[in-house]
Amino acid sequence: MNKELMEALDILEREKEISKDTLFEAIENSLITAYRNHYGKADNVKVEIDRDTCDYYCYAEKEVVEEVEDPVMQISSEDAAEIDPTAKVGDIVRVEIRSKEFGRIATQNAKSVILQKIREEERSVIYNQYFEKEKDVVTGIVQRYMGKNISINLGKADAILNENEQVKSEHFRPTERIKVYILEVRNTPKGPRILVSRTHPELVKRLFESEVTEIKDGTVEIMSIAREAGSRTKLAVRSNNPNVDAVGACVGINGARVNSIVDELCGEKIDIVNWDENPGNLIQNALSPAKIVAVFADPEEKTAKVVVPDYQLSLAIGKEGQNARLAARLTGYKIDIKSETQAKDAPGFRYEDYVYDDEEYDEEDYDESYEEEYIDESDDETYEQAESVEES
Repeated sequence: MNKELMEALDILEREKEISKDTLFEAIENSLITAYRNHYGKADNVKVEIDRDTCDYYCYAEKEVVEEVEDPVMQISSEDAAEIDPTAKVGDIVRVEIRSKEFGRIATQNAKSVILQKIREEERSVIYNQYFEKEKDVVTGIVQRYMGKNISINLGKADAILNENEQVKSEHFRPTERIKVYILEVRNTPKGPRILVSRTHPELVKRLFESEVTEIKDGTVEIMSIAREAGSRTKLAVRSNNPNVDAVGACVGINGARVNSIVDELCGEKIDIVNWDENPGNLIQNALSPAKIVAVFADPEEKTAKVVVPDYQLSLAIGKEGQNARLAARLTGYKIDIKSETQAKDAPGFRYEDYVYDDEEYDEEDYDESYEEEYIDESDDETYEQAESVEES
């Protein structure tokens, strides 16, 4: 038994995850290549390797002839009789080949064939491993900055976090562990090229799937997501079990679940709202925390007109229009937000179609802290714009 060869194959299979059958095929091909380099052709050469003992037998099939014209393909009847006394002209006999007879160049070429096959298989194993994780979240370690791009080590391969897939407010240090979303895995001659992202909306979705058990088992379903990376994300969820609160499951006890995701996203704010098949109710939920007087949604045109109390207009629009913009992405509707005063004066905007409940939207119940979250008074230009909209 060739113990050294067996041990080497075991190590390669364990560390590189390359199957022994593939390695045996590489050795067989390398021996055939060495024979071809030594004798010029190898059409009649066969190699057999015992998978259990690693013992190998290399031979050439030669035709028995009276007069040899091609010593590589033919053998004389006298020489054939020494191998097989029963052999006669026209028969095929097996002539053993001793690999020790191969020259140095042939041996080097055989070695190169084996090493090349090992490298190809290693790349193939890594590609298949990460291709299965495409569109999923993995943990990586920041290695170094390559210009404006970042190299992320994922274990057996390096990924590239391009500048346009980075959140501008995030800054990482080498050796820092971060979670990234695998956008694409390409197979190249130099090995797999893995592209990852920190801005993709699916990153937030996958983080919730890994953090919230109810989402993982299908009890709670994420129906829609809208994200402005580094700033705010809106998430619409629904429960398939009437006894389970979808929003509560995502938030967790004392906000434990959502806070862990916020920490991973470096403080990005996350709004979680209930999904509703009624587009009016869905738009109302999506515009939270603003209070809504009424919503008129046109499912065919994918447009919606929304009326809010005068003092809620700036909150519904949000800082620099962010709340309305995310709500539109979340619902898929083009949303036109007007205050009560604007709605009464707008041509074609039939305010009498809307029902307004004074008790439900009592101005005394309004919490000004919500507006502070969306409108930053330190940003004078933005704040003045919001005030001018209210006054108009």
